[in-house]
Amino acid sequence: MTPDNGTTSHSAPIMDQAHDTTHYQALDNAHHLHPFSVHHELRQQNPRVITKGKGVYLWDSEGNRIIDGMAGLWCTQIGFGVEELADIASDAIKSLSYYNTFFQTTTPAVADLSALIAEKTPADLNQLFFASSGSEANDSAIKFIWYYWNLKGKPRKKAIISRERAYHGTTIGAASLTGLPFMHDIFDLPLPNIHHIGPTPHYYEYGNENESEADFAARCAKSLEDKILELGPENVAAFIGEPVMGAGGLMIPPEGYWQQIEAICRKYNVLLWSDEVICGFGRTGSWFGCQTYGFMPDIMTMAKGMSSGYVPISAVALNDEIANTIVQSNDEMAHGFTYSGHPVACSVALRNIQLLEEMELVGARGDKTSACFQAGLASLESHPLVGQTRGVGMLGALELVKDKDSKKRFEPDGHAGATCRHFCFSSGVIMRAVGDTMFLSPPLVITENELDEMFSLIRKSLDKTYAVLNE
Repeated sequence: MTPDNGTTSHSAPIMDQAHDTTHYQALDNAHHLHPFSVHHELRQQNPRVITKGKGVYLWDSEGNRIIDGMAGLWCTQIGFGVEELADIASDAIKSLSYYNTFFQTTTPAVADLSALIAEKTPADLNQLFFASSGSEANDSAIKFIWYYWNLKGKPRKKAIISRERAYHGTTIGAASLTGLPFMHDIFDLPLPNIHHIGPTPHYYEYGNENESEADFAARCAKSLEDKILELGPENVAAFIGEPVMGAGGLMIPPEGYWQQIEAICRKYNVLLWSDEVICGFGRTGSWFGCQTYGFMPDIMTMAKGMSSGYVPISAVALNDEIANTIVQSNDEMAHGFTYSGHPVACSVALRNIQLLEEMELVGARGDKTSACFQAGLASLESHPLVGQTRGVGMLGALELVKDKDSKKRFEPDGHAGATCRHFCFSSGVIMRAVGDTMFLSPPLVITENELDEMFSLIRKSLDKTYAVLNE
């Protein structure tokens, strides 16, 4: 693909009347409720209509080409428009468009996918349950954890500890695990037995003056031990964490944090649950984030990069102790979904994972690309608007600040991020804003030339943002 040197209107696909912008905006405004939106504001300004994707690029209905610095929603590892995956889906639909995994049945696709994922998961996380989204996987994991402790004769072990600013999804259970109050208050959440601890393990924002990163990691880990002792170890079922905290702020754990967390969980017989929905399938440089950070979970949840977003699919991986306890029970495991192990979704996910391996996106090529990505990210720290850059693998974040030394933010909170996001879109690059933190998570297939283009457009957007904020 040839970079467009910052222009967003050439190389555009030809649009017909079916792609008329105002037509689709009117239909959308009349009938569609969007996730995470203030709807009256959205309908006043109208949604952008995306019509095509190829490689790392998207096109909107006005013909503007946009480089996708967010891989859709952290998920299109292999990029857009891979015809082989389209062919796999087509063949699967023609062969077996649907069948369930109830009624003591299976399909070749779900059996093959289970075996392949078990090869990639660490140690003894060998048994899989399938769903259709990360939120569904996390809800399922809650039930498996409670079921397991019931079967072990410890019905009091129900408390699950999460973290402030964690993001685990939007279903009732997953949103309860999430540590973002604005997702709780309007829905009367969290559920009972869900607890949150701080400080959030993000040294830049929560480390004390004159506190080393190692001391900060120890303080964060101690907050878990303190909560377990407060609740009583006999009442605590599990601790959940994202290896890198994603949607809450893309926060990299301080060195040694995960080893201390694992030791505490083992000490008090608490299950360690790694939410790999964002971090899994090469995003941090390993197949899973727990491998990047060197800890061993008892349970893992995954989605997103599992199919590169081409079809909805997710999974829960259980270690042999949990899974075999369930398998050996005489109780019927009364849990599952119509689309658990959907044969088309499993076929696409299977080939997607094979392609990640064949293309060395989790391997030599991925290592080279992520090194280039991290170098480009670090170069932005020289910009007067950027207080910090941080990242791992193909994840990156920028902190927008008014003053680098004091870390003082612009007012009101979030204005700088929203302004930067606007300039990014209008310049032809997608970068997400949460408050005044900007996120990057490009497709793993992005080339060095495309990375150069992306960072050039981001720097131009930062320049425009800086000019507006300092008028």
